[in-house]
Amino acid sequence: MIVIGIDPGVANTGYGVVRRRGGRLAALDGGVIETRPERSPERRLADIFAAVDELVVRHSPDAFALEALYFGQNVRSAFSVGQARGVVMLAAGRHGLECHDYTPQQVKGAVCGSGRAPKEQVIRMVQSLLSLPDPPTPDHAADALAVAICHANHAPRRSAEIRAARLNPRTTA
Repeated sequence: MIVIGIDPGVANTGYGVVRRRGGRLAALDGGVIETRPERSPERRLADIFAAVDELVVRHSPDAFALEALYFGQNVRSAFSVGQARGVVMLAAGRHGLECHDYTPQQVKGAVCGSGRAPKEQVIRMVQSLLSLPDPPTPDHAADALAVAICHANHAPRRSAEIRAARLNPRTTA
């Protein structure tokens, strides 16, 4: 299974490509898609789309995993991240791939065992889980790799749950 993990943003979209074979994880690619602030919003989004589309062509993933949108205090930022998520989902959908959302707490829990883990711990665990010689940088790339790891570790269980539900449908009165 190959998963592309995405940490979306208009200025910086982190990506990480992880392969799971058996119980072993390996990093295939990772980095950041940067857009220039002087470009119009539509051009920046087109740049993100083109880069993600190229990642799909290069790696032939089985799934996309995205960090879920967190609104927090800055609504303007949330709209911007939502636009970046939209073009990433469009690139995935163009190739018939499903997108799976994970909250930051789910990602931290899957990678570190605690949804409250600090960023430094997440980076160290990503390095360890993927047997990387150095910690992944920049932060957006490390976050995207963590999202991909989260899905790679959850996908087999999700598939089993879906198969079990199909074999044993529950009836409701």
